[in-house]
Amino acid sequence: MSAPARPFMPAERGVRPAGRPVRRLDAPLVAVLEKRGRFLVAEPLFGRGPRAAVEPHGAGVGELVLVGAGKRGARVVRRLGRPDRARDVIEGLMLDRGVHRAYSRAASAEAEAAVDEPYAADARVDLRALPTFTIDPQDAQDFDDAVSARREDGCVRVWVHIADVTAYLRPGGPLEREALRRGTSVYVPGAVEPMLPEALSSYACSLRPGEDRLAVTVELEMHGAEARRVSFHRSRVRSDRRLTYEEVDAIFDGRARAEEPWAAPLPAVREVAAALRARRDALELGAPEPLFEFDGDGHVTGVRREEQSESHSVIEQLMVLANEQVAGYLADHRLPTLYRVHERPEPDRVAFLVEQLASLDLPTPPVPKHMTPQQAAELAVEISRIVAREARGRQAFGTLVLRSLKQAYYSPRNLGHAGLASARYCHFTSPIRRYPDVVAHRALLQGLGIDHAAAPAHELDDAGVLTSAAERAAMEIERAADDVCLAFLLERRLADADPARPPAFEGEVVGLVEKGAFVRFGEEGFEGFLPSRRLYDWWTLNELGTALRAEAAGRELRLGDAVAVVVDRVEPARGRVDLSPAGSYS
Repeated sequence: MSAPARPFMPAERGVRPAGRPVRRLDAPLVAVLEKRGRFLVAEPLFGRGPRAAVEPHGAGVGELVLVGAGKRGARVVRRLGRPDRARDVIEGLMLDRGVHRAYSRAASAEAEAAVDEPYAADARVDLRALPTFTIDPQDAQDFDDAVSARREDGCVRVWVHIADVTAYLRPGGPLEREALRRGTSVYVPGAVEPMLPEALSSYACSLRPGEDRLAVTVELEMHGAEARRVSFHRSRVRSDRRLTYEEVDAIFDGRARAEEPWAAPLPAVREVAAALRARRDALELGAPEPLFEFDGDGHVTGVRREEQSESHSVIEQLMVLANEQVAGYLADHRLPTLYRVHERPEPDRVAFLVEQLASLDLPTPPVPKHMTPQQAAELAVEISRIVAREARGRQAFGTLVLRSLKQAYYSPRNLGHAGLASARYCHFTSPIRRYPDVVAHRALLQGLGIDHAAAPAHELDDAGVLTSAAERAAMEIERAADDVCLAFLLERRLADADPARPPAFEGEVVGLVEKGAFVRFGEEGFEGFLPSRRLYDWWTLNELGTALRAEAAGRELRLGDAVAVVVDRVEPARGRVDLSPAGSYS
């Protein structure tokens, strides 16, 4: 969510009222070049760091640049573009947040060499004759997973093929060290910083259609939702077709016909996924992700929200199934790995959640008098389903549910995954973009006697901490980039309006703090901050954090409430939007 803007204070920026900057540049800085007297000064774009006089190295006034320390002071080390162009600002945001936009020479050289000479390419089960397909978003560039299926007597045999990244990573080599340091790929609108160099992530490892690829395959004999026989192979596969979610949904809805050779496998995996979904008591959370459109100059021109459809669910169910089977094998054989852990919630947190939702007039299930963690987990699942059915306040109420839960993380100790109602769970199906999946692949292959490069147990605690932190940092960057794109799009929309009569938007309260309300508004799903000081009364946040109250007027502004707002100010580069009420709240 956007945060209220801070007022500018010259002393914060380390600049004398007149004259040259006095603070040294301690770290690379994303800044806009401005003229100050006879100096060219770097003005921090994201509000962190000092102003600094710089050596421009060809950059000019108004440019967005990366500034670093030089022998004689600060200097421009990279020209990024312009601060009024969304794509350039997102690049600056990634650099500002510490995303590595280049690989070491040794890691790059290893990746290029591995494309033609993989570390482990022999001893493969040849599955290229199986009809195989991928299902991904329209703009996907790396394809971690593909599936095959066929009906047999009384069952469906399913193959889940996962890119064999370990075939290209020499244990302990520079490329592996780089992958661990990054921990995860970072996806932002219009760009990605992959965990692995593009030669591997988008090409050699990616299960692209019509090309032979190295994979690790989970083969399952499915009787409804029960996997009766499971085996694992280091395989060689070939995807016959890249399908998109939209194409598959059209087939499921009867608006299109499936072609050979996936016409029979597709309904088979649909049947298996439906059985798995009906059996699993998992949390129902998550909001549609914004997908932004850009023009050729890098400006945001539109946004759409991709709803979770049946095609998404089919792939999700199959990947969860594969992850569980691998985790179960590793646990049964006591093979050290990183599990994906989501501990059961604290009973008092779930009881508080019930109080919060009841105060917002949502129907809530009864709370056991002496609630156990297991009962708390089951209650959270039930509540998540109630919230998912709400038309009003779904985003705000979903956030309350999330805050009542513990955060998922990676650990060598198997503590289960409460959100998926899974006793044994690891990440295995996305090794191109997540390092913990590489760890799971290595452990599985070592257990099968195929490879002997698994990480020793004593290294996994640190790997779990590093990859969990990398995941959280990536999520923060991705949310901030979405805020930036929405703010740029809002500015574009407002540019067409009459400045003397700013348009009013219908919105909904999605978050509350003592100083005001976060409001989602407009068809595009813009977000901004409505300070309580602009509501013409003295407002206080209630103890449950679900409503702002104006005691004198006897009014409340609650989570999920409709509210009309106008935009006061937009700071696109910082993703900040300040709002005022369109009417009186006194």
